[in-house]
Amino acid sequence: MKFQLNAQDAQSKARAGKITTDHGVIETPIFMPVGTVATVKGVHQRELKQDINPDIILGNTYHLYLRPQTDIIEKAGGLHKFMNWDRNILTDSGGYQVYSLSANRKIKEEGVKFKSHIDGSYHTFTPENVMEIQRSIGADIIMAFDECTPYPCDYNYAKRSMHMTHRWLDRCIAHLEKTPLKYDYSQAFFPIVQGSTYKDLRLQSAEYIANSGAVGNAIGGLSVGEPAEEMYAMTDIVCGVLPEDKPRYLMGVGTPINILENIALGVDMFDCVMPTRNARNGMLFTAHGTINIKNKKWEDDFSPIDEMGITFVDTEYSKAYLRHLFSVNELLGKQIATIHNLGFYLWLVREARKHILAGDFRTWKDTMVKQMDKRL
Repeated sequence: MKFQLNAQDAQSKARAGKITTDHGVIETPIFMPVGTVATVKGVHQRELKQDINPDIILGNTYHLYLRPQTDIIEKAGGLHKFMNWDRNILTDSGGYQVYSLSANRKIKEEGVKFKSHIDGSYHTFTPENVMEIQRSIGADIIMAFDECTPYPCDYNYAKRSMHMTHRWLDRCIAHLEKTPLKYDYSQAFFPIVQGSTYKDLRLQSAEYIANSGAVGNAIGGLSVGEPAEEMYAMTDIVCGVLPEDKPRYLMGVGTPINILENIALGVDMFDCVMPTRNARNGMLFTAHGTINIKNKKWEDDFSPIDEMGITFVDTEYSKAYLRHLFSVNELLGKQIATIHNLGFYLWLVREARKHILAGDFRTWKDTMVKQMDKRL
C-alpha cells in the first residue's frame, strides 16, 4: 500500500491524499460504506459501484467469521470474489463487536471469549487467530485486535485496557509476520489508538501506535456515546502525533457534521452504519439538513427526494412516494433511502476533497455545517 499527500488546507488540518493498493486507488478523504455481512444492506453491487461509487467498503470480521464462516470465504477465493466486488475492502478486527456484546463476553490477557449472538455457541478471539481470520477473508486493509472501551470509562480501566491493546498489537504484528498471504494481492495492516477520553492516555497510545511503523493508523474508541466536543478534542490530540505521511482512519464516525469537523482535524478515512441504519428508519441526510420522510408534511410533497440529484433515486422518486413506501412498510422505501444517504455521504467527502485542493475548505466546511444542522 502507498499513500501520497496531494494537498493540505491552510486554514485547518484537512488533507487530500491518495491511497494505492492492489485493488485500486482510494482518494481521501473517503467514507467507507459498511458491508457488515458481505453486503451493504439493501444495495446491489451494481448500484453500489455505479451510483454510490465508493473506492472502498468495509466488511466485519466478527460477523463474517460466524456466517458464512471463513472456510466458505476461502473456498470462494476471498471476500472480493465471494461478494463480486473488485474494489478495495477493509475489515475491522471484531474488537468493536466484542465491546457491544458486553453481557456475553469475558476479556482476558489471552483474548476474548464470547457467546455468538446467533446460536449462543462460545468462541474465542485472540490477536493471533483474528490475524488468521483476516488473512482468510482477504481484505486489502486489515485491523489490529483491540479492546474498545465504553463511555464513560474509569481512568484506571481505560489505562489497563490501552496497555493490553498495545500488547495485543505486538502479538498481531509478530503473528502476521509468520502468517502467509492467502491470495495474490497484499494486505495492509493498521493498528488502533485507544485511551478513552483521557488526553494523557490518548497521547501515550498515539505515540505507541506511531512507533509501530505501520503503513496506516486508526483511531478507535470514539463515537461510543461521548459528546462531539470530546471526540474532536481526542482526534485533534491523536492527529497531532500520528505521522503525516500515513493515512489516518477514524473508526465508526459518524454524522455528516462529525465527518467534516474531523476532516478539518486531519482525518482521512471514515466508516459508519449511520447512513444505512438511519435510511431504514426513514431519515435522509441532505446538504440542507435532515428529513424524516415519515412525517405527515411530506404526504403530498411531489418534489424530488433531493433536487441535487446526486444518485438516480433523488430525482426518480418524489418525497410523497417515498413517504408512502415507508407508511406501507415496502422494502423498496428502505432501499431508496439507503442509496440516497450513501450517495450523499460519498458526495460530501468528495466535495471536501475538491475544496481542500482548491484551498477554500475551511469556509466551505463552516457553511456546510450550518446548513446541515437543521431539521427540514
